[in-house]
Amino acid sequence: MQTRTGNLPIGFRRLRFSPWQRDLSALITWAKAHDFPFIDLGPDADAEGRQVVDAGLGIGSADLPDWNSLIAADAGRRRAAVEKSAAYMQTCSKMGVNNFFMVMLPDKPEAPRTENFSLMVDSLNALSPTLDQLSAHLVIEGWPGPGALCCTPESVRAMMKACPSPNVGLNYDPSHLLRMGIDPLRFLEEFVPRVYHFHGKDTELLPEAFYEFGTEQPPTWASPHHFGGLTWRYTIPGHGCFRWVRAIEILMAHGYHTRGGRISIELEDEHFNGSEEGERRGLLASASYLASC
Repeated sequence: MQTRTGNLPIGFRRLRFSPWQRDLSALITWAKAHDFPFIDLGPDADAEGRQVVDAGLGIGSADLPDWNSLIAADAGRRRAAVEKSAAYMQTCSKMGVNNFFMVMLPDKPEAPRTENFSLMVDSLNALSPTLDQLSAHLVIEGWPGPGALCCTPESVRAMMKACPSPNVGLNYDPSHLLRMGIDPLRFLEEFVPRVYHFHGKDTELLPEAFYEFGTEQPPTWASPHHFGGLTWRYTIPGHGCFRWVRAIEILMAHGYHTRGGRISIELEDEHFNGSEEGERRGLLASASYLASC
């Protein structure tokens, strides 16, 4: 499984909420049978990664444990989270893992954003020596969850200025940018030198819903989409608005392939999630589309 443009390997993110994917041995067997070269793992990669590697697959990324404590007001708690993360990275790096995934979700999302930003920078700079030593990367995803940081150009730009290590980087997920109204290609062109991981997920924008509900008031009767909101929904690649070939061209022009570049499908689509058969079809349909890009 690889893209037509740039020959980037195509794998997928293990869904920890999906019952059939909890059986890692069976998931590995299925992935190999369908020519997926790697799987992204959660915060248990230190314990389960060896099983993936011994089966002949790669690990695209591993979630860092305990994201919230890295952005906690208590300095001792932050220090302990940094030490735990550094030890985790050391263990996982022995299995060839060099991308460590997290979302910048603060322990207290209700706190002023500038305060949480300073706490985040403190932890990221404390993690940087381990990242630099291992030639590993932090890949921050811009999911705009409660109080989340590093989701917009404003905050990513500030993070990069405050965290000079080039190994403090990004997971590029265009689906989140699209739902926020941020041009995903312009974002990529600005920050591409620090992109080390790429999520294969799209977003469909729903103009009729924009007309019906606007953006400023909650609906009276309608419910949001599963894996979405009122005016948008996450989709498999090709079912949304994103220009995949152009993004791959930008990445290739800036050496993404020389940084171990991959595309990892993150399956969150109400048309496919919810059953084993549907999720398998969603992964294969995603891979087929990306292979044509």
